[in-house]
Amino acid sequence: MRIAKSVLIKPGENELYAIPAVALSLFCFAYSIRFGQVAILFYYALWLPLVAVNYRKVLGSYSRFIWLFAFAVFAFLSVFWSAVPSVSLRASIQYLTQVVCALIAVRVLDVRTLTLGVVAGAAIVLLFSILFGYYEYDVLDGTYSFVGAFASKNQLGFYASLGIIFAFAAVFIYGERRFWLMTSGMVGLMAAYCLLASQSATSVITTAAVVALLIGFRVVLMLSPQQRKLLVVGGGVAAVILVVAGVYLGAVDAVLGIFGKDSTLTGRTYLWQQGIGAAAQNPAIGIGYQAYWVQGFAEPERLWKEFFIASRAGFHFHNTYIETAVELGLIGVLILAVTIIATLWGHLRRLIEDVRNDESYFLFGITVLLLIRSFVEIDVLTPYNVGTFLLYFSAGKLVGARQRSAMAGLHHYQSAKPVRS
Repeated sequence: MRIAKSVLIKPGENELYAIPAVALSLFCFAYSIRFGQVAILFYYALWLPLVAVNYRKVLGSYSRFIWLFAFAVFAFLSVFWSAVPSVSLRASIQYLTQVVCALIAVRVLDVRTLTLGVVAGAAIVLLFSILFGYYEYDVLDGTYSFVGAFASKNQLGFYASLGIIFAFAAVFIYGERRFWLMTSGMVGLMAAYCLLASQSATSVITTAAVVALLIGFRVVLMLSPQQRKLLVVGGGVAAVILVVAGVYLGAVDAVLGIFGKDSTLTGRTYLWQQGIGAAAQNPAIGIGYQAYWVQGFAEPERLWKEFFIASRAGFHFHNTYIETAVELGLIGVLILAVTIIATLWGHLRRLIEDVRNDESYFLFGITVLLLIRSFVEIDVLTPYNVGTFLLYFSAGKLVGARQRSAMAGLHHYQSAKPVRS
């Protein structure tokens, strides 16, 4: 029996394959540390074989948009100056293949299908954590938090955030009804429970901020493109003023106090200081991709001991840019920052200028989520992470939109050319 190619690779017509593929990818991302190589190989098996179905359609042409691969390539090049070349080589290849898989997903998924896949994936991930998870005592803040089947409450909080945000999008952006309406409702409730049980202040604050942003932009989209520009500029200026005022008037400490945190963010400010000091030793190109947190090195061993990390693994500086500066220097920070900002600005521009663009409307919200979290987590810096997948999916969709616009313009020009007799 032959299976039509559209069932596998045509966006909007391949839901029977694409939704389970996204859902299972999320499970692999969430528990790759728990299940090891089996989960990673299964993830590759979901996306890479699609190249054999129709390599032109699945791979597309990104030759004009090398910035999508710039960070992964620079991470690979760090092998040549890495303090631990074998670690950097393996990790950079993993990161590059993660980018490739995300860009394959760009070619075979529309955003609605991605949304439903993440809703289904969040359901599986969170249910697994509820059934097999546990509470863990945090030595630093003296509290017990639900970490699920993860090793960190912040990771559980991240997946709970995604469950709420994508369930919101399924119902209020894409208007899902019946089965997906009920599913989204149940996932939203389960995610809210996990979010509260995890006591992850980062996840609670960012989830509330992104949902509020999506609701606010729903109002903005009722206006004309010109009116949107004025409102977005004014709103952006007002937001900056409110943030600055909040910092100086103590609002930040008040918000942190609600979650039982202080201005040190449970030791993160100390970690940032240590990271900045480490980055200063190799400011231009860093020590090598993922070559800092290696057992046997004096500084990471000291920090593991100070923060009671008995496993001596799975730790970081809790800031994407400081972590990048340590590993890949200021050049790496610049490349990664440009990638995030270009993605954010590109979707915001499409959102404002197009009469209706649900794709950029939602992907802008996801990029904002990743941007906010980047100051306290490293969601987009490691392979086999849902944050990395979503960043490059969002960037890839932006590139795909530019290619379609260019082709449409060329077609219009050719159609309008007078025919010589």
